[in-house]
Amino acid sequence: MYLCPNLYENYMKSDALVIIPTYNEKENIEAIIRATFRQEKVFHVLVVDDNSPDGTAEIVENLQNEFPEQLFIKKRTGKSGLGTAYIHGFKWAISRKYDYIIEMDADFSHNPNDLIRLYNECANEGADVAIGSRYSVGVNVVNWPMSRVLLSYFASKYVRLITRMPIHDTTAGFVCYKRKVLETIKLDKVKFVGYAFQIEMKYKAWKHKFNIKEVSVIFTDRVLGKSKLSKGIIKEAVFGVIKMRINGLPK
Repeated sequence: MYLCPNLYENYMKSDALVIIPTYNEKENIEAIIRATFRQEKVFHVLVVDDNSPDGTAEIVENLQNEFPEQLFIKKRTGKSGLGTAYIHGFKWAISRKYDYIIEMDADFSHNPNDLIRLYNECANEGADVAIGSRYSVGVNVVNWPMSRVLLSYFASKYVRLITRMPIHDTTAGFVCYKRKVLETIKLDKVKFVGYAFQIEMKYKAWKHKFNIKEVSVIFTDRVLGKSKLSKGIIKEAVFGVIKMRINGLPK
């Protein structure tokens, strides 16, 4: 299909940005970007790369020649953590007035085909935050060892108990936010950078009384590349939620 430049630019406009943080994701990044752009709705993608030594950023930059109006990259100088990568992306999205901002991993643990479901929950069904939930209907996790499933499942139960949030998958990383949520939350005061970042963002949104809904999805463990989960990230989550519950939010 041929479109003249002005029509092409309008055709490629989008109200939704997918933020993909990366560190050493050369095996997955091109495939996840192409899968996102194959969706029936037009999404834009921002890759926030933490100076990957494996050439992830270069792959994205080459793809920008093919998708100049849809694909963007921000390169950071060091490995600064998942939370700061997303905050960097959130601020970029807010400054460019995207109405819907979606977090998604690069490793296909989050299915790009579910993007439209999260988007619709916010755009058409009244949610301010839509969570791609592994645990809202049973346990929907594929290819994880049982020890990892139990750790994740009971971590969410633990967080729900401590914080009182009515959310089944409190640690989920596949989330769509309306821009007004991110504009309300003081992003510079988000404290956690690892696993607990996802918990803190949901907690702040809930305390601000935004409408949070869960969309049941199937989570599939990565096939290519290496997981970034570490003991330090888990420790941050375990002890961080207690501090978060005690401190609450400023009046």
